[in-house]
Amino acid sequence: MTATAQRRTYAGVPADILTGIQTASARTGMDFSYLLAQAKLESGYDAGAKAATSSARGLYQFIEQTWLKMVKDHGAEHGVGNLADAITKGADGRMKVADAATRKTILDLRHDPTLSALMGAEFASDNKAYLERRLTRPVNSTDLYMAHFLGAGGASRFLAALDRSPASSAAALLPEAAASNPNVFYDKAGKPRSVKDIYARFAGKLEAAGATASAVITAQAEATVDTAVAIGSQIGRGLASVAGSIGRAFGPGLSADTVLALAALPMPGEKAEGKPGS
Repeated sequence: MTATAQRRTYAGVPADILTGIQTASARTGMDFSYLLAQAKLESGYDAGAKAATSSARGLYQFIEQTWLKMVKDHGAEHGVGNLADAITKGADGRMKVADAATRKTILDLRHDPTLSALMGAEFASDNKAYLERRLTRPVNSTDLYMAHFLGAGGASRFLAALDRSPASSAAALLPEAAASNPNVFYDKAGKPRSVKDIYARFAGKLEAAGATASAVITAQAEATVDTAVAIGSQIGRGLASVAGSIGRAFGPGLSADTVLALAALPMPGEKAEGKPGS
């Protein structure tokens, strides 16, 4: 990809990031708007993003263990089967890579826009299947984002509580998650937020981020039209230039249109193209 293509943006989304997300959506069937919104919330469309307080990296902020599991489970589907084969699951349940250099190579792929988007989409797809089995109902984008934030198991408990007792304390339900994310589970006064309040906040963030999708599609369509017009203009200028050169060769008495018409005639001995049966 050229430097110009990398610098180009559509409604604020870098072209290489957009291409990666569109590819991921097409290959996995996951909703493009959701994947785009999630990338905005997680990294601000920055494939090089690094979390200050954890091992989270890349467009979708995968921590090391989650990324290794995703590559192990889905790498072969997306062209990195050799790396997937290098990952094993230890007796403690943690994903391991024996060779340090190979492990670094795998983890560095979190910064690849397309592979990161593909794994983000596969992660969402896996979470969707898990939640729908546990909740016995269809899940929406906010449900999926809760799974990305809390893990599938935590999200299952959270969403079950949302249906059963929405006014209950989310911190009491998920104390470990609350300890790691106090700004989410408590308000500025330190009061625990309810399950319903937290869900509504996530839904609002996702909706605001998702509004970018329509703007991106519009910007991309406009850019495509502009490119087509520019190419058409270049072709037109090229034909005019060729016609002018031929006209000069034949003399000033022939117009460019006449020259082009003459050029279209078959050469002696060449069969002219015609309708079937001619």
